[in-house]
Amino acid sequence: MCLNGTNTANITERRSGDSSVAKRQRPSRRSLMKISFKLNNKPRETEIPGAKRFLDVLREDFGLLGTKEGCGEGECGACTIIVDGKAINSCLMLACQAEGKDILTIEGLDECGELSAIQHNFVKNGAIQCGYCTPGMIMSAKALLLECPNPTESQIRVALSGNICRCSGYSQIVAAVKDTAKGGES
Repeated sequence: MCLNGTNTANITERRSGDSSVAKRQRPSRRSLMKISFKLNNKPRETEIPGAKRFLDVLREDFGLLGTKEGCGEGECGACTIIVDGKAINSCLMLACQAEGKDILTIEGLDECGELSAIQHNFVKNGAIQCGYCTPGMIMSAKALLLECPNPTESQIRVALSGNICRCSGYSQIVAAVKDTAKGGES
């Protein structure tokens, strides 16, 4: 341990001329753990460092960039995914917690290359605006509709309360969820 609190076990020094550069080493094979889960209806398996966030696994290891990082603290909802039918902030989920789970991301909603009903209704109602919060909003709404196919406006607002949108105001988003519920499919 260095005086500044840096753990020296994972750092090697490389000298280049007069300056020294510290370089982080990749985790050794011993420090990786294998996890298996279902991602967007497909079985997946990967090896990850024990403390890696699932948000990072989605974006870095699987190239699924629809799940966004906003705050990194579970406050904004931009990283919302559905895990075993429940809306979860993936920035707060350790990757090892995905073991054996059924996980759905925004990329898993498309139907044969077409928008799902909920995605279509977000577009139709102008609920997409800049688009940054949209995947998280859609996933929170999808989780609500899985649990409660005909929610009240109050239930919709509560389900979306963990998602922040700075552009649209929430009336268009609530309207999109209501329209989806009326159609009977999400």
